[in-house]
Amino acid sequence: MSAETTSRRWLITGANSGFGASFVRAALAAGDEVIAAVRRPETMDDMVAAHPGRITVVALDVRDAEAARRAVEAAGRIDVLVNNAGYGIVGAIEETSDAELRDVMEVMFHGPLNLTRLVLPQMRERRSGAIVQVSSMGGLLSFAGVGAYSAAKGALELASEALAAEVNSLGIQVLIVEPGAFRTSFAGPALRMSAEIADYTDTVGATRGTLASSDQLQEGDPDKAAAAVVAALGMEKPPLRLALGADAVGAIRGKLAAVADDLDATAHLGLSTAH
Repeated sequence: MSAETTSRRWLITGANSGFGASFVRAALAAGDEVIAAVRRPETMDDMVAAHPGRITVVALDVRDAEAARRAVEAAGRIDVLVNNAGYGIVGAIEETSDAELRDVMEVMFHGPLNLTRLVLPQMRERRSGAIVQVSSMGGLLSFAGVGAYSAAKGALELASEALAAEVNSLGIQVLIVEPGAFRTSFAGPALRMSAEIADYTDTVGATRGTLASSDQLQEGDPDKAAAAVVAALGMEKPPLRLALGADAVGAIRGKLAAVADDLDATAHLGLSTAH
């Protein structure tokens, strides 16, 4: 936050529902202002009416690079960028079409990185700012049926890890958020399903069934998740990654242990490859 301001300005994509709406509420509760970037501006009418003068709505489909440029220009100062817009998709790698895979990458990798690049010049100039990349526990691990989704989130995570190394010394914080299952619209009607191949019924089929039946029964509270993000942004020694939910914490610990086990079991092979 620049020295001459008393409140931060947040640009939040996908701000009209799920985590996005929770981030809006958390920012407002912190006394900040919000630029809500959504595909359908009318969906923000009630929230704008409830908080006059504190929310500005801009139309944005993150696939549209020119619209992103216009949104950032219209926003003016941005102290916190939250790349939240996204969707879930289930399908085996073989079931996932080229069009589906490309769209997943456009929405959850190329779009966030484009917005990140657009806001960085002003943050560098002020030597302050924060970029929140909403990933998933599926950005650090994967399982049958979520390969495309995890590929996009994982790509965003690794790019953001590099970004943090590049901008932390310039006063810019990068926070990668890794939620587990939260009571958002992720598993609802918006969840996309690739065309099915019978041979994957026992593997991917289980994921389809579990996700579809979990809608609005998830343990995670998105408002509490947003509050945790605000708290992480205010930490004296802020983390790079923030796992949210007991399932995410447990699954990520399991993934790290599995990687360590593989490394221990094959280290003698890896160390045998020098000239």
